[in-house]
Amino acid sequence: MLETYAKIGVTTTRVIPVPYIGTWRTISTTSTITTTATTTKENTRDSRSRRALFYVPGSDERKIHKSISVGADCIVYDLEDSVSLNKKGTARHMVIDALEASEHGKAEKVVRINAVGSGLELDDLNVILHSKRLQAIVIPKVQSAKDIHFVSQMIDAVAVESQRERIKLIASVESALGIMNIKEIAQADPRLDALIFAAEDYCADLGLIRTGTRKEMLFARQMIVNAATAYGLQSLDLVCVDFQNPEVLKEECKEGREFGFTGKQAIHPAQIDVIQEMYLPDPIDLKRAVKILQGFEHYDERGIGAFDLDGKMIDMPVVKWAQKVVSRAKAGGMEIPKIETIDNNGKNKDSTSNSN
Repeated sequence: MLETYAKIGVTTTRVIPVPYIGTWRTISTTSTITTTATTTKENTRDSRSRRALFYVPGSDERKIHKSISVGADCIVYDLEDSVSLNKKGTARHMVIDALEASEHGKAEKVVRINAVGSGLELDDLNVILHSKRLQAIVIPKVQSAKDIHFVSQMIDAVAVESQRERIKLIASVESALGIMNIKEIAQADPRLDALIFAAEDYCADLGLIRTGTRKEMLFARQMIVNAATAYGLQSLDLVCVDFQNPEVLKEECKEGREFGFTGKQAIHPAQIDVIQEMYLPDPIDLKRAVKILQGFEHYDERGIGAFDLDGKMIDMPVVKWAQKVVSRAKAGGMEIPKIETIDNNGKNKDSTSNSN
């Protein structure tokens, strides 16, 4: 039998055992594979940095003005939970004015609308979709793919034509039903770009008792990360409600990164720098990732699939990890270490210089 292995635009050679007249022999099969190992959407998963997703109440003029200088990767003007019912109309117009009036540097400009089915979402969308600077919409309390379909259809019908293809969707999963439907939610629409885990609503829905260990949310958080990764989306972890305790925030960030989350929600400006630093790759990991990718290129040119680096075996799963590390580092603005040419023994020679 013949077997091929997807590697990133390279030629691979494998020795495959095949049955031959009652015995076994080996044949060498060479396949030139020009497709990438991941889909386009998976390749772009880390192209935009969303380390800190910072919520700004849409009815608070002072906080809206202050949001211009906070430096978060993603600024989310909120029309939902932080806005009282009698302020919804005012908030909509304050938010669209804020979107149109400010550049926010490199920050992604996002609005969280009211939940589909709340009776408020239609008015939200009919206002904010006229913005020429809106980049994404957070849909709260997503229960099924239908919630995402509705918002996507509204974009097609109402949004400024030049913006329609640019607006991304971010689904916030906040209930037991949302977790059970996570697979269909994650595949709902090409505009969908990220999943959020909303801890407080989820705990309220299930009647969970919140603990400092967060073990009561382990299943849901890992379901979010798994679905997001499977379908090429980003995943954003829970809000740290203990916003006056930086050590708790650091602990949550470390845990979230270990789980595979790509970013975290923030509700206070003091949380932003900690989150954005914690969700960058560790410099040691980044240096190793660069060495792995250079080693892969060196050995692949010689038809070698797996190789030794610093006494550890490197193969395609490790190479894919390294690609993600470097991609996230670039998206977060980190300097990428430059490794000198591999020597004749296949060993990296470190360079002290850096390049972007």
